[in-house]
Amino acid sequence: MTEIKNGDVVRIHYTGRLTDGTEFDSSAGREPLEFKFGAGQIIPGIEHNVSNMEVGEKQTVTVPAEEAYGPHDDARVQAIPRTAIPEDVAVDVGTRLQANTPDGQPVNLTVVDLDDSSVTVDANHPLAGRDLVFDIELVEVIAA
Repeated sequence: MTEIKNGDVVRIHYTGRLTDGTEFDSSAGREPLEFKFGAGQIIPGIEHNVSNMEVGEKQTVTVPAEEAYGPHDDARVQAIPRTAIPEDVAVDVGTRLQANTPDGQPVNLTVVDLDDSSVTVDANHPLAGRDLVFDIELVEVIAA
């Protein structure tokens, strides 16, 4: 049995879907996804499941929102004056924007509503609050 330890480099192929079957990401046609086990570089639900796999094994796993991108936080949705958006930036529902927090950290935003005077943005990860389904193949484990 392959024992994966913190610091090992893990390589996987994966396809991520919503519970309704809609695919949102895949490593198909690309190099396998590589991450350092235990370093928080991948969602906890995948890391946990990979830890029980053998090289070459394939699994389909459902990852609850809490082990993926967390719950949707309504406090991270807010309306801002339309004048806060530069005039040369076209906005529509679904537009992705980036802003900075007061301490200068970048934050990704998605426009979820707008009218003539305001733009409502959501700072949650687009997959927050969603259970996710992954097809995973453990390709390789490189010991630390």
